[in-house]
Amino acid sequence: MRYIFRLVLILVILAAIAVVGYSYVGDLSPERGTVETPVTLEVN
Repeated sequence: MRYIFRLVLILVILAAIAVVGYSYVGDLSPERGTVETPVTLEVN
């Protein structure tokens, strides 16, 4: 049981390090651009 707990703890720590590393290295900014969609309104 102790081995499984240690393994899960190590995996959680590695996942947290990976997320922090990706947030610093990865380009997380959205692409900006104009989006135009025609809309048809039906008025009765």
